[in-house]
This record gives sequence, structure tokens and C-alpha cells, in this order.
Amino acid sequence: MAAPLTLLPVIGFLTQQGRFKVILVVVLLLIFAASILYTHYLSRQLAAEERRKVELLATAFKHLNEADPDTDISFLFHVIESNKTVPLIVTDSAGHILLHKNLDEARIARDSAYLLRQLQHMKANYEPVPIEYTRGNFQYVYYRETPLLTQLRFFPYIQFFFILLFLLVAYLTFNTVRRAEQNRVWAGMAKETAHQLGTPISALAGWVDYLKLQAREPAVIQMLPEMEKDIQRLELIAERFSKIGSLPDLSEHDIVPFIRRTAEYVRRRSSDKVQLLIHEPAGGSAHALIVPQLFEWVIENLLKNALDAINGQGHIAIHILPANGYLHVDVQDDGKGIPASQFKAVFKPGFSTKKRGWGLGLSLAKRIIEDFHNGKIMVKESAPGKGTTFRITLKSRPA
Repeated sequence: MAAPLTLLPVIGFLTQQGRFKVILVVVLLLIFAASILYTHYLSRQLAAEERRKVELLATAFKHLNEADPDTDISFLFHVIESNKTVPLIVTDSAGHILLHKNLDEARIARDSAYLLRQLQHMKANYEPVPIEYTRGNFQYVYYRETPLLTQLRFFPYIQFFFILLFLLVAYLTFNTVRRAEQNRVWAGMAKETAHQLGTPISALAGWVDYLKLQAREPAVIQMLPEMEKDIQRLELIAERFSKIGSLPDLSEHDIVPFIRRTAEYVRRRSSDKVQLLIHEPAGGSAHALIVPQLFEWVIENLLKNALDAINGQGHIAIHILPANGYLHVDVQDDGKGIPASQFKAVFKPGFSTKKRGWGLGLSLAKRIIEDFHNGKIMVKESAPGKGTTFRITLKSRPA
């Protein structure tokens, strides 16, 4: 169904938020991909450089073996000693280890199989560099990558982890600041609404008192009690806005009378084809820490949502269920139901299946229960065409 025109800016903002998140994820993945590709390029370059170094060492070993007594071999020793990083093992053609370099000497001393394991690792990962001393007589230089190259291969993943960590901290910080700002705006608007309602409500109450003294017409006299009820309703609404704009002042109450009163209010304003039942706990009472005016507001919103779901004809039931230190209040209807994919979306501001309305009822209920009562509200179960059950969970107090 079409969204209300008044909600189009809200929906537009939420859509922009969704696009921003998608763009952020895409940019992050592109950075990660670019980092991996560039690191792989550098790794290949460094691996090729290490290979050339090993080949140079193999050449130095060969010339050292072929040198006669009069040849100056100091340069060859310098080339061999210059390798301070590449771990290597030299073997004969039968695979016997002749010498090794840049390996853990302490482990070699205490573990006789360490060199053999290193040799097997080198054979599995890199082609050896052969040294042909005479025709058909070979030695082989085996090697593995340096610690620097190993660290370089893992660098993109470490970088990605720190980027994710930074984004997570930034998101949590931003979300906390934004939520605090929203709370201040919400509280300010609620208090201002309560204040603005106060003056006309007081004036209306005064006019009703005046009419009581002056009215002579039976029709007018009969309307006065209904007008008083409407004024009391406005006073309750103003009080609710005042409470939601202030810090929660939880106190222990038996919630059953509040549920009865709210259910009766909704029942009087619904069709005769609607059956609304309350299943009370054994003993007829259930205590919890609540703000009564706000708790009633939540129950009223859930019942109105149920009325919309059954479209003026069907069954609504309220179950009050004490359970292990908690109190569950289930509001159940046999209406059109909610797809599982929308269980969380129904609590978002602006979500509505009606052509009219702000789509704030369930969002308001969630805020009141979770922020003001430290409880939980959720869709317990639902399926299209089979109805919906909303569950409120509060910490209970013994009666």
C-alpha cells in the first residue's frame, strides 16, 4: 500500500541511509581487494628477488668449489655471508644435508628432526637451485621465503581487520551520539507537546464547568459527561507525553488493572464483531516495575495494531504469563499476520501497511518498553493469514 505523504521524507532518509551503508561496504571491499592485489604484486617481486639471491649464492658456491689456490675468494665469501635473511639448506644429490643458513640454531640443537622438517617444507614450496660441480654431479640449494615476505602476505588481512575495527568503533561512537541527540529531540518534543496541550485542556475543563452551571437544555446536560471523558482522555495523553519526555520513574504495580482498563477502552471503540479476552494469571495479579501511563500506552498501541490486523472482525487475546522472575504479556490476534522477513521492520519508525497513519505505534511501544522499562518487545510468532502474537517481557516482582 502507498505510504502516507507525511512519511515520504522519513522513508527517503531511511533509503538514503541504506544506500550509504551499501556504498560504504562496496568501498571497503574495493580497498581490501586493491590492498590484496598490490600486496600480491609486491610479494611476487620480493619472491623473485629472493630467488635471484639464492641463485647468486648457488653461483658463489660453485665458483668457490672450482677456485684454485691462487684465486682470491674473499668476494665469494662476502656474497655468501651477505645473505642474512633467506633460510636455506644445501644438500648433495642423495639428499644429505651439507650445510644450512638463517635457521633457528637453538631448535636445531635440541630437535634432531627440525632440519629434516624444514627441508621437506622447502621442497614442497619452492623449486631448488641446482649447483653442477662436474658433469652429472649436483648439489641443490633449497630455501623458503623470508619472515618479511610472510608478514607481507598477511598484511592485507591485518589491514582489513584494523579498518573493520576502526569502522566499528566509529559506527558505535556515531550511533551513540546520534541516539543521544535523537533522545534529546524526542524528549524536548514530548515535553513541549505536553506543555502545549495543557493550556487548551485547562480551558476546555473550565468551559465544561461553566456549562454545568449554565446549561438548561437536557441535550446539553447529557453531553457534558462525554465531554468530560474526552477531556480526561486529553489529560491522559498530555501526561503520557510528559512522562516520555522525562527520565523513567519506575515503581512496582500490579499490571492486571491497567491491562483491564486499556482493554475496556479499546473494546468500547471497536466493532461488536471483535472478541477481546484477557487471560489473567492464577491469583489474578502480576507485579512488575512500570510507569503506568506509558505501560498502558504500549498495551493500547498493541491492541489498536491487532484491531487493524483483524480488520474489525476476529479475536484478540491478552495472556499474562509469569515465568521465572519475568513477566510475559502476549497480545495475540487471528488477523492477516506478518511475514518473517518483517519481524524487525515492524518496529522501525515509518513502517506501516495502512494508507493513513504515521507508522509510529510499534516503534513507540518498543522505545517505551526497552528504553523506559528495561524490557523486551518482539514478534513472538506470526504467519501470513494465521495471525500474530506480540510479546512484552518485563522483570517481575512477587505479589
